[in-house]
Amino acid sequence: MVWIHRQIQSIFILFLGTVLVISIIRLIRVSSAKSSTLRPVSGNRKGSPDYAAHIAPLHTDFRLKDPSPTALAQTPNLLLEEVGEPEGLLTRSDDEYRMKANATLLSLVRNSELSGLLRTMKDVEQTFNAKFNYPWTFMNDVPFSEDFKRRTQAATKSECRYEVIPKHQWETPAWINPDITAVSADILQEENIMYAKLASYHRMCRWNSGMFYQHPALKDYRWYWRVEPNTRYFCSVDYDVFRFMEDNNKTYGFVINIYDIPQSIRTLWPTTLEFIAKHPEFVHPNNSLDWLTDTTDRPNNGDIANGYSTCHFWSNFEIGDMDFFRSDAYSQYFDYLDQAGGFFYERWGDAPIHSIGVGLFEDKHKIHWFKDIGYVHQPYYNCPTSPKCKGCTPGKFSNAGYLDKENCFPSYLRHNPQLI
Repeated sequence: MVWIHRQIQSIFILFLGTVLVISIIRLIRVSSAKSSTLRPVSGNRKGSPDYAAHIAPLHTDFRLKDPSPTALAQTPNLLLEEVGEPEGLLTRSDDEYRMKANATLLSLVRNSELSGLLRTMKDVEQTFNAKFNYPWTFMNDVPFSEDFKRRTQAATKSECRYEVIPKHQWETPAWINPDITAVSADILQEENIMYAKLASYHRMCRWNSGMFYQHPALKDYRWYWRVEPNTRYFCSVDYDVFRFMEDNNKTYGFVINIYDIPQSIRTLWPTTLEFIAKHPEFVHPNNSLDWLTDTTDRPNNGDIANGYSTCHFWSNFEIGDMDFFRSDAYSQYFDYLDQAGGFFYERWGDAPIHSIGVGLFEDKHKIHWFKDIGYVHQPYYNCPTSPKCKGCTPGKFSNAGYLDKENCFPSYLRHNPQLI
């Protein structure tokens, strides 16, 4: 095993066009972007048996150089100010001519998670859905029990649909090498990466990244609100969030913005740049590249993740447009990542992949922060100051002070000053 590790750590990723790719992306930008100096990774091309080497530490400095002094300035906590409803067209439940959006509340959940899901459903129904009556769609890789169906349907007046994920969407793809997966999992576990050896977690990340919107049960829907068990909602939402997204030309909505574990996604960014080198036409002129590559606050993350800050929208809450994910840009991007194998050879998650996809292929102004939605997925919170909220301390980010450093919103705000 020692020999294998040494061999793995002696191999690096082949990626010769990085500087050119970054230049192309930045030239596309309508607004001027901060200049940077980047050094590429070198080594073997993915797809060979040596791809397990992508798990090994890569001692390549991809950091943005010479960050401006303002980038280090203290960022205000906008949730400590009075938070109202978002600006723009808002649809109320009692609007005379209200038309519902083509949308569903979506939950990937196990039978064993029923109790946690029921608590979450109660929150969502009380704060939002009892007023707007959107259907629930529950997904599982095995059939739901009759008890699950009975108790979830009793928790809402809306329609509930219970769907099984097709095996071809859930199972590990045939091109994934199990020997490489096993060695890679050992290395990830040595680095204390959670779920490194849990195959179902890797499959879940892959399905949430690029399979969910392909499920037959969702083919006629455009919008989804992802709901996970054991999450809590604290604030009354008195407007139709789906209609808000549609009527105000938004694509993706989030509440929490955090850093990922860089050791779990060492090759995600280099693989992304390979894809962009092949398809520069997919990059939106008003993209979020600056945010994705700003390592000012956590330079070590950029070192380990080879240029990616690891900032991402925490996707256990997201409201999104599946037409974006079904687009050529995102679909081809996911397919490219899928063939690279990082969902199994590393632990690529759906949160950074959704964030990079939206961040590169969509107008940054079509990304919306639902700061008025009080939310917690332990240990992180979005707690606004609002008379519509109960049970959440305004401005709170985590339930442990040492975790506050995981908040990437200060970086996001630097590159989206219109939010201030």
